[in-house]
Amino acid sequence: MKTTLLTSEDYTRSPWKNGGGIFTDIAGAWRADAPVKDWNSLLWRFASTPIVAPGPFSHMPGIDRLQMVVGGRGLVLKSPTQEFDEREPFRAVRFNGEMEIVTVLEAGPVEVVNLMARRGAAEIELAAMEQPGERSLAAGTHLVYAARGDCRIRLGAEDFAISHENTLKVELTAESKLMLVSGLVVLGSIRLVG
Repeated sequence: MKTTLLTSEDYTRSPWKNGGGIFTDIAGAWRADAPVKDWNSLLWRFASTPIVAPGPFSHMPGIDRLQMVVGGRGLVLKSPTQEFDEREPFRAVRFNGEMEIVTVLEAGPVEVVNLMARRGAAEIELAAMEQPGERSLAAGTHLVYAARGDCRIRLGAEDFAISHENTLKVELTAESKLMLVSGLVVLGSIRLVG
């Protein structure tokens, strides 16, 4: 097991693909042979961003997306064929980057986290742990994000304190157990495939 604490000072900022806002990039991976880290070389990316006004989502062919509101409430994503209800925080929705999506803000601006992955390159999961308890983690990369205040977790026999908006990156070669001791975390899980 390898753990790396990522603090807000480690995060970078980048524009949305459509230029409509700014991502706070928390962690990501790109193809090793790519000359630049861009949308074409992306394997996976975990980021947060405010949504302050209704508008269209970026068109991201070949990208699978998971999104969760972590601040505010009342977000609805609408496509021509489907509606994704994020009115309540800490509930993940899954959609593909090809979908035409427009946001509806029913109660003002929100803050969301996004976990995105190149389809066929990685499998992703996004979940909130809101109550103390245990969860099994498969081999792969896991991001434990302190979305609302400080939290404490236990991985195997090791204890970690994670400050508000910081992230513990956990790289596992075998299954392990994550125990939420206190606080609330958003858990992003990535397993590279192929």
